[in-house]
Amino acid sequence: MHDTALLLIVGGLAVFVGAVVQGSVGFGMGLVAVPVLTLMDPTLMPGAVQVTNMMLPLFTLAVEWRRVDWRGLGFALLGRLPGSVIGAAIVVYISVYHLSVFVGVMVLAAVVLTAVTASVPRNGFTITSAGFISGVTGTATGIGGPPIALVYQSAKGPQIRATLAMFFCLSAAQALVILALVDHLPARALGTGALLVLPMSAGFLVSGPLRRYLDGGKVRTAILTVAALSAGVLIVQSVAGA
Repeated sequence: MHDTALLLIVGGLAVFVGAVVQGSVGFGMGLVAVPVLTLMDPTLMPGAVQVTNMMLPLFTLAVEWRRVDWRGLGFALLGRLPGSVIGAAIVVYISVYHLSVFVGVMVLAAVVLTAVTASVPRNGFTITSAGFISGVTGTATGIGGPPIALVYQSAKGPQIRATLAMFFCLSAAQALVILALVDHLPARALGTGALLVLPMSAGFLVSGPLRRYLDGGKVRTAILTVAALSAGVLIVQSVAGA
C-alpha cells in the first residue's frame, strides 16, 4: 500500500507537470511522466500513460476543437496505424531501449535542422511520415509527440494544440487497443492511469496563462525546446535502463 501511495504522489506530480507542458505547447506529457512512471514501476508502462494521453486532449479539444487541421490529421492517422503495429511488436519482441536511442538521436537531428531553417514542409508525405514515427515511438515508449509537433511548428498555437490533441486522443485509444490485443495492458496499468487523470486535469487548468503567453509568437521556440528535451529523455532513459 505504501508503494502504491508513493507511486500516485510522485507519478501524479510528474503527470501534473507534464499536463502543464502539453496544455500550453500541445505535447510533452510523456517528456515528464514516462521516465518517472517507468522508473517507479515499469510494469505499468506504456499503458498507464496512454490513459492520460487519451484523456488530456479532450480538455484541449473542448476549448479549441474548431482549429483542428482535419486534412493533416487524416494523413497523420494514415501513418500512425502501421506505426502502432510496429511499436506493439517492439514491445513484445524487441528491446525498446535501442529504439529509444535511435529515435532520440533522430529527433535531436531534426530539431537542429529545423532550428536553422524557416520551417519543415507540411504536406501529405511529411505528415504521414511523422504519424508513422509517432505510432512506433508512442506505442512502444509513450512518447510520440515530437515528430508531429516538428511538422506543425510553423502553425498558429491554437491549430497546433487542437490538431495534436485530436491526433493524440485517437492515437492513445488505438495504442490501448493494440496493447490489449498483444496482452501488454494489465488492469493495474489502466487503474493507475485512471487515478492519474485528477492531477492531469489540474495541470491543464494551470497551463492557461502559459498558453496565452506562448501564443504571443513563442510557440515555435517552445516546440523545439520540448522536442529536444523529449529526445534527451528518451536517450537518457534508454542508457540508464540498458
